[in-house]
Amino acid sequence: MFVCQLKQNIIMKEFEISVGIVSAQNIKFSLNAAYTAKGQEVTGNQEVEFVDGGISWNGNVYQELTFTPVEDYASFSLFEVKIGINFHWERKETQIFAGTLKLVVDEGSLCAINVLPLEDYLVSVISSEMRATAPLEFLKAHAVVSRSWLIAQIEKRKKMEKTDTGGGFFSFKKSKDQIVRWYDREDHTIFDVCADDHCQRYQGITKASSENVVEAVRTTAGEVLRYGKEICDARFSKCCGGVTEEFHTCWEDIDKPYLISKKDYLRPDEHITDVEADDCAEQDAAAALPDLTDEKEVTKWIMSTPRTFCGTKNKRVLSQILNNYDQETTDFYRWTVEYSQERITEIVNANMKTEVGGIVDLVPVKRGASGRIELLKIVGTEKTITIGKELEIRRVLSETHLFSSAFVVEKFFSPNPQTCIIADGETEEEALIPDGFVIHGAGWGHGVGLCQIGAAVMGDRGYKYDEILLHYFSGAQLEKMY
Repeated sequence: MFVCQLKQNIIMKEFEISVGIVSAQNIKFSLNAAYTAKGQEVTGNQEVEFVDGGISWNGNVYQELTFTPVEDYASFSLFEVKIGINFHWERKETQIFAGTLKLVVDEGSLCAINVLPLEDYLVSVISSEMRATAPLEFLKAHAVVSRSWLIAQIEKRKKMEKTDTGGGFFSFKKSKDQIVRWYDREDHTIFDVCADDHCQRYQGITKASSENVVEAVRTTAGEVLRYGKEICDARFSKCCGGVTEEFHTCWEDIDKPYLISKKDYLRPDEHITDVEADDCAEQDAAAALPDLTDEKEVTKWIMSTPRTFCGTKNKRVLSQILNNYDQETTDFYRWTVEYSQERITEIVNANMKTEVGGIVDLVPVKRGASGRIELLKIVGTEKTITIGKELEIRRVLSETHLFSSAFVVEKFFSPNPQTCIIADGETEEEALIPDGFVIHGAGWGHGVGLCQIGAAVMGDRGYKYDEILLHYFSGAQLEKMY
């Protein structure tokens, strides 16, 4: 079995971690080998249900239930696991996991948690986030990034638990006319990390099927990125759109010096294939990055196709790195979404859970260095409200998520548009009501840290994993932690 080979290849000296897989009122699973629970050995199909505030199993109700494998290489299957939660490709599938299955009660439902060694977890993450056929140096870089991020989050959580009085996990600011919310790993308090895109994709041994991935994790075992005394909070996203973003644009209002905005340009002397040359606009890769906080500059940037690592349309490379459901999305580098007035009004009012009225305008108030909008003013016929940060903006303006908040807005009007009176608190003015909006965007995800497609292209072109890492994490150092 593949998992056996993994155990032979990796010397497990690091700690175990807990991964939240699924939360539901009823959870069905199959123990594919012998496990022990509540003093008995069990195997085969099982079902647990939330009853009377506890976990109902085999006629008894428990507050916590743990299934521990009898043998090292046992696995269990979880049915109806939701992946891509709230994203445009959301779906359910059966997934297989190695290690321990722990069931706990959490906020009126049951949560299934997989407990396993960190390095085993990484093998699945690397295969789940991208295809296991991706270039080896990219896989090695991703292993270091994923390991660093998780250890940094665990250390942060432990620190917060020691000093927190109850509100440390709160990431929400609200006033009369502004709502600012960001989403981070600390939303989870009963396990270290979740299994979906909110944290890192983890799909157990369902996806762990490549010698390349095992090699990437084995050869980098224990390696982390460090900046000074701090293990790097090493973020990553699918496609930066040509420029990476700064940490504070998407999360807390703090600066992390290794997570700054960087060009994802090709080197000036980089050789590109004829196919890529045809796909990319003529642009000097050494040119200075424009000021993407300026509306004129960001419009020019987003409406063009600059020559960057993640701007490739090379089908060979993309098929190596993107999982099947990610390949369903083909326009992530530059994309367009169009809404009628009726549709955007319906979406915004439903997502805001308040009556904004018809949408008169979408006005960027503050942009990050990559052009991603940190604060967006939504001007409605009934109410004007400013929202942030990056992910909240993407959620409010879509049934699922916009690909990113790096976008510019184009309004279109009928020959005789309706008008309304907009008040800003001090003055009133007459405004035209658009018939609809076209949103032109760049990139897929928050854009902070490693750009997965850009890094994979770098790996395909012969860059080593340390070069890839130091391209995206300025001033960081590689360190063997264990």
